[in-house]
Amino acid sequence: MGNLSRLLKESWTLVEEQQDKVAGYFYARMFLSNPELRNLFPVTMDVQRARLLGALVTSMQLVDDPDRSDEYLHALGRDHRKFHVEPEHYEVVGGALLEALRAFAGERWSIEYDQAWREAYQAISARMIAGAATDTNPPYWNAEVLTHERRGPDVAVLTCRPLQYPLPYRAGQYVSVESPRHRPRLWRTYSIANAPDADNTLEFHVRAVGAGWVSSALVRKVRPGELLRVAAPMGSMTLDASSTRDIVCVAGGTGLAPIKALVQELTRYNRTRWVHVFFGARDRDGLYDLDELNQLAARYPWLSVVPACSDDDGFTGEQGLVSDVVGRYGPWAEHDFFVSGSAPMVRSTLRTLAELQVPSIRIRYDAFSDG
Repeated sequence: MGNLSRLLKESWTLVEEQQDKVAGYFYARMFLSNPELRNLFPVTMDVQRARLLGALVTSMQLVDDPDRSDEYLHALGRDHRKFHVEPEHYEVVGGALLEALRAFAGERWSIEYDQAWREAYQAISARMIAGAATDTNPPYWNAEVLTHERRGPDVAVLTCRPLQYPLPYRAGQYVSVESPRHRPRLWRTYSIANAPDADNTLEFHVRAVGAGWVSSALVRKVRPGELLRVAAPMGSMTLDASSTRDIVCVAGGTGLAPIKALVQELTRYNRTRWVHVFFGARDRDGLYDLDELNQLAARYPWLSVVPACSDDDGFTGEQGLVSDVVGRYGPWAEHDFFVSGSAPMVRSTLRTLAELQVPSIRIRYDAFSDG
């Protein structure tokens, strides 16, 4: 397995700087060989290309860790059911992938590299197919939008309820969401912002971004009564019931969503673990859910909330990046950490925690980009 991992990573360096072109070529070859597959994908392919590359890189990184690899690929296979992917499609995908790699690696591509990618892809596709085959849930749930509340010019909090069956998930997980009325076949991931409840409702916090087709639709166009499609839950940023350590949660912007779900779950049974929530944004308007967090803190003595603004001189709370604010408190070496927000915010927080000597095994995180 070590040699396979070496060959995959070594060969990837031959095309890494051209990965956008590799992805474009890959999809072109796939659609040429099987034009019917084009109907499974959105009209705009920019984000889809990036996701393909992300999945490839993650799969390569997990080659030496079979347990994590199985978990990731089984979940990925289940998630791809929403695209109506069938087992026979995997062969077409594998062939197009190898053609793209060969084309951009050029003369430096070797027989050993070719065989390594064939072997790796066969293992990857087999695990994805197995994950899809064992999933007894529907490919996605149709969910009716119940409420839609604007929390500023670019943020909305909305709730919905699956129509046919409850969606089984754990606090801290995320799902893919599609708005078939406004952005058909475009799926984006959003964390569920509430712990599972008897009403089977799902709460989402969405920030609209300039180029974000789905996020803009969810914030500015979707109305109560409309239907969304919600795919199977994914993600491992969940509570460890066996841990007795105190907890620190660090959220940036709408990264608050899974943190809020974790706190809600803890309100149902926690009596012994102190929970510290650091919530950061650029300005006070970005702290869109601070009032509700403060209400929870007033109700549960074990919960404390520290808001921070990085670009608001008039804010009376903590000033600076939330990752830096966390570093002013502590010590944290004996705590469990949950971190959620934009990729730069998560990276910055992880650097701070490393400097504070927090063991990485105690840190769970999710980084998202709005789309």
